[in-house]
Amino acid sequence: MDEIQAITDKYDQEYIKTGLTSVDSLNAFAHTFAGDVAEIYDCLARIRNPERNPDGFSIDDAPILGLLVRVAKLLREVVYYYGESKAELIGIIERPLIEGAVTATYLMSQSLDVLEDYRKCSYKDRLRLLRELENGSPFFETKAGKRLLAAIREKMAFEKLTADDFAEQKKHRWRIQGKSFRDIFAEVIHDDLYPATYGMMSESIHGSWNESMDWGLTRNEDGTFLPFSLYHPADVRYIAPTIRFTIEPYRLWLERIEVYDENLKGTLDWIERVNNALFAKFDHYYDG
Repeated sequence: MDEIQAITDKYDQEYIKTGLTSVDSLNAFAHTFAGDVAEIYDCLARIRNPERNPDGFSIDDAPILGLLVRVAKLLREVVYYYGESKAELIGIIERPLIEGAVTATYLMSQSLDVLEDYRKCSYKDRLRLLRELENGSPFFETKAGKRLLAAIREKMAFEKLTADDFAEQKKHRWRIQGKSFRDIFAEVIHDDLYPATYGMMSESIHGSWNESMDWGLTRNEDGTFLPFSLYHPADVRYIAPTIRFTIEPYRLWLERIEVYDENLKGTLDWIERVNNALFAKFDHYYDG
């Protein structure tokens, strides 16, 4: 908690008030705030209840913790590109960030059987590589192939899994409980938010025509196009909505490991309040 206190101490009333006075100050404040949120998340992921987990977390908790660590790391990268004013790169990073946060939230509402299903689903391509080995793929005669094969076998041995233990996952097309990510998103967040958030972010990954029109081209008055090789600047709208997705999984995690006290609750409530205020103020000041 000392690390978290050191981060939040600078956010006195005057500092926050100054940060919310104009579009420019809002964007600068948002950059600092999001960076501090990422560091707070890193601290939260390192908290441990010594009575519940004296040495570390079991395989029933570790998949969730891994996702939360991923969220904190990706948020750091979002903050970096926010500071570099490279908005189109933020969309690429935020998509797996949201997926990690939503999946972690979902898993914490499910049974241990679902956590096992989640772990098994990750072996889809590794099992395919094992089949290629059986079919005589020359790749596994190379050093790289041998290293990859050893890593796959080591992980499966750790989980006491064989190639015959994935019938349910194959039946469900390697989806958790047979659900698409959109199904999970709709359960955890709300389906109405999917198209405008995670859905549109897929364009940044796959390079759609709309993505090109938004980021990589300029349109002339005669309907022709020219390349736009510079980066577009980022503002509060590229970061505040994403932070919204990240708060709940950390809250649920702290409850899960039985360390969720009034101080930690206050910290997460504070992140939510400031983040909401940032977005509301930007919406108020922004003139298009």
